[in-house]
Amino acid sequence: MTISLCLIVKNEENALPICLHSVRGIADEIIIVDTGSTDSTKEIAARYTDRIYDFAWVDDFAAARNFAFSQATKQYILWLDADDTLTEKDRLLFLELIRTLEPLVDRVSMNYNLSFDENQNVTYSLRRNRLVRRDCQFQWIGAVHEYLEASGSVLHSEIAVTHRKDKLHTDRNLQIYRKKLAGGETLSLRDQFYYANECREHGHYEEAVTYYEDFLQSPDGWLEDKIAASLHLATCYSHLGKRDEQLMALFKSFEFDTPRADCCCRIGSIFLEEQDYLHAIYWYESAAQLSKPKESMGFMDHSSWTWLPHVQLCLCYDRIGNLDKAKFHHDISYSYNPKHPSVIHNQRYFEQIGVK
Repeated sequence: MTISLCLIVKNEENALPICLHSVRGIADEIIIVDTGSTDSTKEIAARYTDRIYDFAWVDDFAAARNFAFSQATKQYILWLDADDTLTEKDRLLFLELIRTLEPLVDRVSMNYNLSFDENQNVTYSLRRNRLVRRDCQFQWIGAVHEYLEASGSVLHSEIAVTHRKDKLHTDRNLQIYRKKLAGGETLSLRDQFYYANECREHGHYEEAVTYYEDFLQSPDGWLEDKIAASLHLATCYSHLGKRDEQLMALFKSFEFDTPRADCCCRIGSIFLEEQDYLHAIYWYESAAQLSKPKESMGFMDHSSWTWLPHVQLCLCYDRIGNLDKAKFHHDISYSYNPKHPSVIHNQRYFEQIGVK
């Protein structure tokens, strides 16, 4: 198989060489679409490829990505952002994939690791269609928070792409949406969800609530977005000091799928804050007993599915005087994440009181 690597870039002189070095040996051609760099991005890109194109920025990420895809000539297209990288382990897994991939696979999904704890354990990730057959002519959709509309046969690979954002978060996407609204454009259901996310991330909680509520009232929309919207809506209500509405938003997530550990942990945290330890225990125990969804393409908070409920159960059981249960859950949390500050604190606590 042969691979075209496609990137859209703007002012990525620091990130681009790290990205391209990390994928060495994988791509047969590299296509870089520049949307208006004013630094040395294009000069750096020229060290790796002569397939560099200018694309006038029109506030539309899908348009830029589709243009990049249109320049590809190889069997498969791999897409990355400039601040994405492959670890050496994942680069070697990718090279193995190239040797073994069945020729009729239309798309290969890969984990997208978005953030890490102090010990470099993955805390948040999702799965995306990352490598696609060119002759399927899949298209990008969405001016902001664009997605690749890909279907057909799929291989869910073990390869992960690591996101290492090196720039400050801006309100660029928020302003693109607001420009659309000011121009009288009606946001699609998916864009309502992402506009609500932008409002929330910039502290506009009341506005975010309106769009999340409208999104959740629609019978349409992706299940994973519905669950995420419920969690984000709860966050907004928390900031607004609306405890009951926060709980109802979290319970809303149960309408779309079986309970998720992150939702259960969030409910538990409300009761823990109120020192209602028995109710908190119920919800953290519920989270601890759940199994991770297999091959989910949605956002994954790994801590809620591993060590977090056990740390909180350790605290809750200690507060009600059940040291055996507290130590039991501490040992589980320690097996998952022995270097987390809360786990270290608990380990010292049990050593000091002589509980083994």
